[in-house]
Amino acid sequence: MCYLVEHFYSIQGEGKFTGTPSIFFRFGGCNLKCPSFGEYFVKGKKVFGCDSVHAVNRKLFVEDWRQIERAQQLQDILQDHLQHLEFKPHVVLTGGEPLLYWNDAAFYGFVEYLVREGFIVTIETNATIEIDFEAYPAYKDVVFAMAVKLSNSGDPYEKRVNKAAIQAIVENTAYSFFKFTLGRGIIEFDAYEQIVDIVGEYPEVEVFCMPLGDRLDILRKNAPAVVDFCLLHGFIYSDRLQVRLWNRERMR
Repeated sequence: MCYLVEHFYSIQGEGKFTGTPSIFFRFGGCNLKCPSFGEYFVKGKKVFGCDSVHAVNRKLFVEDWRQIERAQQLQDILQDHLQHLEFKPHVVLTGGEPLLYWNDAAFYGFVEYLVREGFIVTIETNATIEIDFEAYPAYKDVVFAMAVKLSNSGDPYEKRVNKAAIQAIVENTAYSFFKFTLGRGIIEFDAYEQIVDIVGEYPEVEVFCMPLGDRLDILRKNAPAVVDFCLLHGFIYSDRLQVRLWNRERMR
């Protein structure tokens, strides 16, 4: 059993496929806290963490968390979206941390279905969970957007960096990429050294850097420094189009 928090049709706002029409499935739960990424007031309470707080804090958003017990439930949701389209969009499995469910029968059955039907599938992951590609081979045909967290997330190194999990993804997939979230503070500190520690063994894997900020004012503050950082070190700049276009609006 896994938990689905929301699903929607939009454009991919970040990384390699920025601007691509995509159907998003957001799953609930995460193994990281990322307390330094944001501050939110939810139902009269102050909470800290990522901009997908509704997919992390089940206690505050329990009404949004839907139990999924069979892959067919996810396939039915997908078909509801597809009936309004005349082409096959990308499918993005995100969170939270969707790989919490990597060996769940419903979640993996859905991945198998997507691969079998020829969808381009991206799993957005913090790359801390090592999966068995031999026992679950459909993952070999998935694109992994490895959003490995740096020290500005607020989580300790030993929780946010799992080099065995990263190696398994890189070695078993035809195409995956790194995606890092940067603010001006970490850029001025040691962002480059932290990134090299993570990606240094994989020069063939593309590295995208995007500005911290789930509000337009914060994004604008951090974006110029991230652009300069990419120009200096040869990384690829990724904007956050969903923030540029819709600010904090959900399901965008």
